[in-house]
Amino acid sequence: MESSHLKTLIEGIPKAELHLHIEGSFEPELMFEIAKRNNITLDYDSIESLKRAYKFNNLQEFLDIYYTGAQVLIHEQDFFDLTWAYLTKVHSQNVVHVEVFFDPQTHTDRGVEFAVVINGIHKALEKAKEELNISYKLIMSYLRHLSEEEAFKTLESSLPFKDWIDGVGLDSSEMGNPPSKFAKVFEASASHGYKLVAHAGEEGPAEYIWEALDLLEVVRIDHGNRCLDDEALVQRIVEQKIPLTLCPLSNVELKVIQKMEDHPVAKMLEKGVLATIHSDDPAYFGGYMNENYYETAKALNLTKDQLMQLAINAFEASWLSLEVKEKHIAEVKDYFNAAK
Repeated sequence: MESSHLKTLIEGIPKAELHLHIEGSFEPELMFEIAKRNNITLDYDSIESLKRAYKFNNLQEFLDIYYTGAQVLIHEQDFFDLTWAYLTKVHSQNVVHVEVFFDPQTHTDRGVEFAVVINGIHKALEKAKEELNISYKLIMSYLRHLSEEEAFKTLESSLPFKDWIDGVGLDSSEMGNPPSKFAKVFEASASHGYKLVAHAGEEGPAEYIWEALDLLEVVRIDHGNRCLDDEALVQRIVEQKIPLTLCPLSNVELKVIQKMEDHPVAKMLEKGVLATIHSDDPAYFGGYMNENYYETAKALNLTKDQLMQLAINAFEASWLSLEVKEKHIAEVKDYFNAAK
């Protein structure tokens, strides 16, 4: 398929984004604007020099700059502006449903109250539901480089707002921080009615995916690239229809894969895995949903059927009601049928 035709096709697909860290959608322009508003001096003298710093050799190098950027977020308005900027951007890319991660500990550790963070984010999500017709779910992440005890404090802080939070996740530095470290807090989170997901098998081994499934009892694996190292694991993921939320541009930027042509998503689809594509931290990794779809499709020569499958899988893997899922899946099929 020629690239202009492929781009146009991808732009029109109705999409669901299930793996997006709101702090990772912090574009340099907005970061400078909010820093100025809050009288904070960034370590960079211009938007360009900040953008130049977005070159990473691994997950940790990225996290260092991610946490630096988050320092400028202090007031409810800041969190609202950050979230609203993301939502208007993905609305322009035909994203109709989002399941957004936020990292309360990144902010509460700096003395910003949990309520300030979630109020700003929630207001923007509600506004997008009303004005842009984007449905949403909100997922609170525990930072895995911190202790389980710290995660318990975060769980406690979240309880007054639990009607706004749909699930919990596990992110940050994966190596040396296995899912098993958080088994108790995940059990407690489930007892409060939160759905469970975890980042596993991005940089970490297939063993971490087993742990996330067996010890944390997650319903979805974020990333999961390394599952292909273990045939028995792949079989289980297929049989139990456990979704994987893959992030191709992120994988290239963080050297999880060397080049896009190495991305495992096509192999996963062939094996019957419920694989999906998302942007992870789009401001840092050079692309939102359309760019992730396009670069992946181009590098792997994905067919229209494979693109349709990826779009369907995302709605399938979402936490929408069965009725709403079916409506969106029908829209995806209609779109592709009309595009033939």
